Amino acid sequence: MSILSLSLSPFPNPSLSHLSSHAPSHIQSLHLSSSMTLLKPFHHHLRRRLSISAAAAVRQDTNLWTTAPLVTISPAAESLFHVAIDVSDYPDLATSYTKAGQYLQLRVPDVEKPSFLAIASPPSLAAAKGVFEFLVKSISGSTAELLCGLQKGDVVELSQVMGKGFDLDQISPAEKYQTVVIFATGSGISPIRSLIEAGFGADKRSDIRLYYGARNLKRMAYQDRFENWASSGVKVVPVLSQPDDAWTGEHGYVQAAFARAKNIFSPQSTGAVLCGQKQMAEEVTSLLVADGVSTEKILKNF
Repeated sequence: MSILSLSLSPFPNPSLSHLSSHAPSHIQSLHLSSSMTLLKPFHHHLRRRLSISAAAAVRQDTNLWTTAPLVTISPAAESLFHVAIDVSDYPDLATSYTKAGQYLQLRVPDVEKPSFLAIASPPSLAAAKGVFEFLVKSISGSTAELLCGLQKGDVVELSQVMGKGFDLDQISPAEKYQTVVIFATGSGISPIRSLIEAGFGADKRSDIRLYYGARNLKRMAYQDRFENWASSGVKVVPVLSQPDDAWTGEHGYVQAAFARAKNIFSPQSTGAVLCGQKQMAEEVTSLLVADGVSTEKILKNF
């Protein structure tokens, strides 16, 4: 069942930080003999401040946490784990996930600090089977590390689904935007998996490329899915920054691999999707804009 505990939003509104639920001292010290004409404005102002403060508190404490069990936790690559969580008992939560790129907060019992995780499975899986899947990077000392140490049947707490996801309307209809270049690094491939498997008209576009960067093949998740992604119309271009001597594919960083290839014939009919390191996103955006691609057509999920 749901835990109806409330948690402060991780993004508090600083414009409300000056509000207080306590009456200012100069109001509390007003003498009873003050005229009613002076008291009424003060009382009105006080009630208004209290009302605003209470409303602000409600807005900041709207994050309901739901307990749900782990159904799968297994290695996906070096330092990366597949995590699947059963939310079938909470259909409203499952169906609130509607777009690739959306995310939620997850925390483990007795640990207040949550992790933000993009949902890796497509919305259709949540709607049909009541399951959320994630690709989690285990970072020492983090909530994610604790999560990756749990076992099947252990429970975690999930927030509501957040974010607007990838705004595919910006690169639709597919017939108009024939080229879509996708960039992901590390665990940033998580929402990209959702995007590809949810479908975005790849079969109606002529050039879909995924530049996926990792340190080496041992750190590259979802290799078992590449063939299916290719059959759906997505050309996967693995890019390794520290490959072994046997590697003959693209090397370096994804932005460099893209700069070497480019092959964008019509910037006006090109869209892009980015997820991963900030520097990568900034450099790829600069390359695309320099080639004439509109910033509105460069999609991010945050």
